[in-house]
Amino acid sequence: MAVATDVLERTVWAALAEDVGEGDVTTDATVDPDARGTATLVLREAGVVCGLRAAETVFRVLDEDAELAELVEEGAFVDAGAVARVDGSLRAILTGERTALNLLGRLSGIATLTRTYVDAVSGTGVAILDTRKTTPGLRALEKHAVLTGGGRNHRFGLDDGVLVKDNHLHAAGSIKQAVERLRVATELQVEVECDTLAQVAEALAAGAEAILLDNMTVEELRAAVSFVDGRARLEASGGVTLDTVRAIAETGVDEISIGALTHSARSLDVSLELE
Repeated sequence: MAVATDVLERTVWAALAEDVGEGDVTTDATVDPDARGTATLVLREAGVVCGLRAAETVFRVLDEDAELAELVEEGAFVDAGAVARVDGSLRAILTGERTALNLLGRLSGIATLTRTYVDAVSGTGVAILDTRKTTPGLRALEKHAVLTGGGRNHRFGLDDGVLVKDNHLHAAGSIKQAVERLRVATELQVEVECDTLAQVAEALAAGAEAILLDNMTVEELRAAVSFVDGRARLEASGGVTLDTVRAIAETGVDEISIGALTHSARSLDVSLELE
């Protein structure tokens, strides 16, 4: 999912408004307005590079003549080192430095963590999915980072996918009633969250195309996979860690969704160095 230009620009404008406010007092006082410069964006630790386009957008918003040259491809795993070089107004480079680095570090961290999970289930055929547990205002960028790391996107928002959770079931009265009401309301496939095998049976009987197996043990997941026997797509979720993800994948589920990909990823250490 490439991030649309208008979405990226809105995100960058909001981030710069937050950081710059009424003006960069330090840079405006110490740097001549017509000074030009070159700087290198450096990844200071190993990881998957993600966010180069976001960084470029920061500098171009501040200086329409700024040019960013990518030294590595988006999605490449690098040990450490220079990942891009930017040429432009020195004021723009210094004013945009922190915003560009924040985005680059954050997105690279998400892509790197995602790649780690994807590698952990290699060979099982299981897809690693994100969730809606994203930073407000950064969802499009963070979901792009998951894709860059080799994962897959779950629904983007509440309008493009159906997931019947426990509170929906409480309000609707039962799984059967919730699914019936959804059949009238939408043509989207219906996924139902279940935390017991009895609920799995009810969801399957109601005709759900997908079932989210929530916080089940490995033994319970195996039982659910055996019971469903391919009649619905199965997604495991809840408390997944790098220590447990392989065992979960080997139960035979189709997907594993992991909120930690976006809500707990550590930003990578990145820096900007003037040449």
